[in-house]
Amino acid sequence: MHPFFRAMVCAVPVLTSSLITVPVSAQAGPPPQGPPNISASAVGEAQIVPDRAMLNVAVESQGQSAAAAAAANAAKQTRVIDAIKAAGVAAAQIRTSGYNVFPEYAQQSGQGPRVTGYRANNTVQIEVRSIDAVGKVIDAALGAGATNLGALSLFASNPDPARREALQKAVAKARADAEAVATAAGGTLGALVELVVDPFNEPRPLMQQSMGRVAMAASTPIEPGELSVQAMVRVRWEFVPKR
Repeated sequence: MHPFFRAMVCAVPVLTSSLITVPVSAQAGPPPQGPPNISASAVGEAQIVPDRAMLNVAVESQGQSAAAAAAANAAKQTRVIDAIKAAGVAAAQIRTSGYNVFPEYAQQSGQGPRVTGYRANNTVQIEVRSIDAVGKVIDAALGAGATNLGALSLFASNPDPARREALQKAVAKARADAEAVATAAGGTLGALVELVVDPFNEPRPLMQQSMGRVAMAASTPIEPGELSVQAMVRVRWEFVPKR
């Protein structure tokens, strides 16, 4: 046989082997998929009655000098704080949240402003641990000489029971929605695959309007109302088709 033909015969098996080997590895498919899932998210809500309050009480005083305004303010604020304590608020529930002394000016025709006196302001923040005592504390502060009452906020000291109730409602709502979807798709819910509870946000305090610098009658009424507590969940189940 001619040498050229012998070379062609020897080359055929190598080429064939190469053609067979490459397609076999390329035909390997993706791993098998798991069962189909149904996901649902829902928000649950529960109500809670506030049981505590925060209140800012301020005293303003005037004087011809900064020292005189500060001294008058200190004496008056001391009486206010003593009255608040006598109304049942512990010292640990009272803290100074602001203090300033500043000049007051008057404009003069053809001249620059001149100082006419000084004003001192001392503000304390009070935590009242009983809603029923809030009106009594307000009356005591005003009666002792408080000149400004800041916005009153009502809040709950223990929102956990309401939060758990909201979580239960959220999960029940998510399951009801998922069951409706499963039924419409011709199947049922299978095993629980995933349940995620979104971060919990404390309920926002109820804010009352500022009481300003007005004198208030005795027995100030305070209505607590309700706070809304919300919880959100995301849940996933296996979908089981009917056979």
